[in-house]
Amino acid sequence: MKKFWEEFKAFAIKGNVIDLAVAVVIGGAFGKIVSSLVNDLLMPLLTLLTGGINVSGLFVQLGKSDVPFTSVAAAAEAGVATLNYGVFIQAVIDFLLIALGIFLFVKLIGKLKKKEEAAPAPVVRHCSYCLEAVADDATRCPHCTSDIAGK
Repeated sequence: MKKFWEEFKAFAIKGNVIDLAVAVVIGGAFGKIVSSLVNDLLMPLLTLLTGGINVSGLFVQLGKSDVPFTSVAAAAEAGVATLNYGVFIQAVIDFLLIALGIFLFVKLIGKLKKKEEAAPAPVVRHCSYCLEAVADDATRCPHCTSDIAGK
């Protein structure tokens, strides 16, 4: 049992596990930001553009009834079955808006993040006789022992 705990401790302390834990916590917080963006900013604008239509309230009455119902809640209260296709449409719209929100956020972060320029690769000096790589301050080639001081 002691060996098991030692292995578990070694696993839990590894950098990848800690990074994953931090990513999950940050992801949860980021999810709240994106949900707020969609629910509090984008959905009201979409509702305004569509003339106030509540997509999630769309349904088809499946059960037989003498009275047509105006809402899913009224049909459910009467015990009439409904096909709530509006909820599915709302879920698709939510997904698209969340994906758009994440895309815009990642794009913004990418613009704010400085891109590090890679340092140019050092120029490697080669022996003119055997064409092997040689140190810059070498006077003789370590491979073929040719004199390369003046070259």
